Amino acid sequence: MLSIELIRQQPDQVRQALLDRGEEAPIDELLQLDEQRRQLIRQGDELRSRRNTVSRELGRSSERPPELIQEMRQVGDRIRELEQQVKELETSLEERLLALPNMALPDVPVGVDEHDNVVVRSWGETPRFDFTPVPHWELGERLGIIDFQRGVKLSGSRFFTLSGAGARLERALINWMMDTHVDEHGYREVYLPALVKRSTMVASGNLPKFGDNLYHDEEDDLWLIPTAEVPLTSLHADEILAPESLPIYYVAYTPCFRREKAAAGRDTRGIKRVHQFDKVEMYKFVAPDRSEEELELLLADAEDLCQRLELPYRVLKLCTGELGFASAKSYDIELWACGCEEWLEVSSCSSCADFQARRANVRCRPEAGARPVFAHTLNGSGLALPRLVIAILENYQRSDGSVTVPEVLRPYMRIDVITA
Repeated sequence: MLSIELIRQQPDQVRQALLDRGEEAPIDELLQLDEQRRQLIRQGDELRSRRNTVSRELGRSSERPPELIQEMRQVGDRIRELEQQVKELETSLEERLLALPNMALPDVPVGVDEHDNVVVRSWGETPRFDFTPVPHWELGERLGIIDFQRGVKLSGSRFFTLSGAGARLERALINWMMDTHVDEHGYREVYLPALVKRSTMVASGNLPKFGDNLYHDEEDDLWLIPTAEVPLTSLHADEILAPESLPIYYVAYTPCFRREKAAAGRDTRGIKRVHQFDKVEMYKFVAPDRSEEELELLLADAEDLCQRLELPYRVLKLCTGELGFASAKSYDIELWACGCEEWLEVSSCSSCADFQARRANVRCRPEAGARPVFAHTLNGSGLALPRLVIAILENYQRSDGSVTVPEVLRPYMRIDVITA
């Protein structure tokens, strides 16, 4: 959430920053509500001061003039009226602030859509075949490891089942990625609930903006998580983190649930865009002065997995128009999939600055005894499935229809080749 103090002090800068993201923010309306709220607070403070003065005078006097008693009753009634009005204004102000996206950091390129993203670097060579590679939806069905018809029978469109080596590949990737992050990258593993409270969704920035894309249990007002980022954001809600505890690195595997509403077409083929998928998520709580450096380290951890899998990829710095709602700066990692001939995003590594921490009220002390400030939060997929499965199947396919298992996964899968 953006700070009302920042909007009050730099309204033109905030307005322009949000315009760069394609958002016409109601800055003037926010400032008007804020001024009304502050005026009412001042009136209430003046009345409380008057009441305290009269109370002291009455305490020192043996007389209790009826007109003064009546005035104090009226003062008390007016204070309660003002408090209710302030509460209503604060609710209205918060609703509007919660709808505003984060501001981009200065080095984020200004742009409208994906065409304005900047390719930072590429790694690896795209595979060359002496046959025509096929897309994963054909390959998976021929191998008997992906079943779309049974997924539809069980749950409807955009669901699928994995079996045999397909299910084993999914499990192997999750276990290998978690082991690598914990044993080599220094993250602490966390097991998380897949259902969370409304306040947890609000803290991460998913509500109220993206309610239509989330699965909701209305009876208990619980929400299925679209990513582990959601519960991880609130692990330290309403806490003050000690300086010696930072940075905090967490990693979690969770299923993720999203009501994808993309138009019919290419994205609906196969397992690229589905309602339920698995993801390993990296998350950091850091001191504000470490935020930029920690984002680069987070990105390096995600890239490391792609390199160990020997999958060609590219890193994009997202433009302002492509940033996620809570993000101040983001890099995407895209893997090349030679069967469907497209780049597939498997990780988005983002700095949210203090945007999420302000919503979750996560603070930290820069040093012992210092005044608490809002921590900075960072998140990144490490990595997301099933697009990772797509890249492996399509890039490691062989002319006979089988698929070579990447070397780093063979100890987990206990096979070298996936065959029918």
